[in-house]
Amino acid sequence: MHTMCSYGGRSVPGRNHWWPVVGCGLVIFMATLDTSIVAVALPELERDFGVATAATEWVVLGYLLPLIALTLPAGRWLDRTGPRAALLLAVAGFALASVAAGLAPGLAWLVGARLVQGAFAGLLFAVIPMVVVRSVPPDVAGRASALVMTLGPLGAVSGPPLGGVITEFWGWPWIFYINVPVAVLVVAIALRTLPPDALRPPDRAFAGETLLLGAAATALLLSLSFTATHGLGWLALAPAAVPVLAAWWRTSASGPVRALVRTPASGPVAAVLLNALAISLVEFLAPFYLQETLGLSPLGAAAAILAMPVAMVLGGPVGGLLGDRWGTVRTSVLGLAVAGLGGSLLVFAGDGWHPAELSWRLALIGLGTGLFAGPCFATIMSGVPPELQGSAGAAQSLARQLGFSLGPALATAAWALSGYTLGGLRGAFAIGAVATLAALPLLARDFPHRKVRATFPIGK
Repeated sequence: MHTMCSYGGRSVPGRNHWWPVVGCGLVIFMATLDTSIVAVALPELERDFGVATAATEWVVLGYLLPLIALTLPAGRWLDRTGPRAALLLAVAGFALASVAAGLAPGLAWLVGARLVQGAFAGLLFAVIPMVVVRSVPPDVAGRASALVMTLGPLGAVSGPPLGGVITEFWGWPWIFYINVPVAVLVVAIALRTLPPDALRPPDRAFAGETLLLGAAATALLLSLSFTATHGLGWLALAPAAVPVLAAWWRTSASGPVRALVRTPASGPVAAVLLNALAISLVEFLAPFYLQETLGLSPLGAAAAILAMPVAMVLGGPVGGLLGDRWGTVRTSVLGLAVAGLGGSLLVFAGDGWHPAELSWRLALIGLGTGLFAGPCFATIMSGVPPELQGSAGAAQSLARQLGFSLGPALATAAWALSGYTLGGLRGAFAIGAVATLAALPLLARDFPHRKVRATFPIGK
């Protein structure tokens, strides 16, 4: 028996449309992976291209800047255009940019390819939520959300170890080439399973909005990235983003975001940012603690840290099932509480710990994040009207990417202020724990009074 769901106003058999969800999971893993996978290849790029270390930072920044600048404008555009056509455009563009990056003969070419890759990634992060919520019936929406949204954090934490293996055995171009077979598979899934639709051109405000958000992203990311590598003085650049964001807020293009702030989805979006900040902070600091404090080899440190992504993968399906049967808000709160407990226990890290003492705490953080990610996404998308679904999906994707960018910078700043002592490391871990626990009220403030289900008012 086929369960029916609605996609773009058409009734479609929901059972067959798990394939788009699988495709979306692959896409979000691929696009998130590319934010961190290149980090481990930077020394090899430096040698191959004969450039300074500081110059290679633009391989990372070149991807993040357009991604952040375009995600919200793309979400607003998707409120009025076809998600299938947008998905095909974004996946094809991302794959072509990946090939161009792998073929780069020099740093300038590579940074240019990463700029294009990041632009299409911004569109991907905006369109994926819409495809997910329109592809399955409401009674399994929590599980579908969990499958896709767990792969976002998993991609972020898997980037460095996976990039290390690929660079070691195949060379750095293959960290980009691996995107191509994934893209081909996703295009095939979309062509076969999603109903045809058409692209509409963006409105006239699209370019101006992208420039304003790009200027703010440039100030913020340069400040955070250069603080981590060149000193705390670069934090002074961050406030330059404020007047630019204020100017954007006064434009008509920010209307959907202002409307989103007035919906029940605003709290969960902020919770996504804080959760991403916390896990990226811990992922950044854990290798330093294991290698410099406990004296582990890089391989031993990687094995100890593996507990977090493994627990994340195990927690995701459980979170989806609980979200469908128990309620998405309840499950999101449970996930944050588990992750917050694991983060709080890291504050007691000592120089006499066995690596396993860190690993089980990381596993709690991973398990909690797995329980949280899918149900929180379902809560966001069920808390907005259909005409804001594109903006809501883009907002939660942008929140996650900002969190992943903020975490390492805050970790570096807190640790550096202590002179890179163990006490400073504990203080940085405490920031991650506080961020996770601060997200709880954003979800729990109306938790006793209502039970949000993953039901999506689809069809315009």
